[in-house]
Amino acid sequence: RVGIERAWNSIRVTIFTARPGVVIGRKGSEIERMTEDIGRMSGGKSVKIDIQEIKTPELDAQLVAENVALQLERRISFRRAMKKTIQSSMDFGAIGIKIRCAGRLGGAEISRAESFREGKIPLHTLRAPIDYGFYEARTVYGIIGVKVWLWKPAEVAQPQRPERQERGERHDRGERAERQSQAV
Repeated sequence: RVGIERAWNSIRVTIFTARPGVVIGRKGSEIERMTEDIGRMSGGKSVKIDIQEIKTPELDAQLVAENVALQLERRISFRRAMKKTIQSSMDFGAIGIKIRCAGRLGGAEISRAESFREGKIPLHTLRAPIDYGFYEARTVYGIIGVKVWLWKPAEVAQPQRPERQERGERHDRGERAERQSQAV
């Protein structure tokens, strides 16, 4: 993920990556090259590049989708790649994960879709912040689409439902029926 902040005479670029060493390069050579390129594109504005490391790439849906796609490009079995990735994400503390691959799976003549899931993936509620990622694996026999839905544990701040007493005392029907019978 890349974040760009533009000011009047400067640009700040934040790059979120799982492998900061690859982005930085030897002795910062890649950062210097990117700074010069962005400075040229922006017309001479001062450029600042920040690198933010993603601590757990197994809990980022986009990175999980890219991981599965890279395995498919290296001709690893799609079932094995999906199951291994699901297990890895669950081991890192995901509450639920669903992976769906669609295309000419295993080099088959006819395209189809397969999905695996583990844990809870409540897609019909807004309370659960589901992270979504999509990536295409460009294999020798065609493109395979990989979709990932992931529920992270750190974002599980669900709002508390109000107690029944606050919404009205409907559960005290026994007392109300008793009061009505005494009034009659």
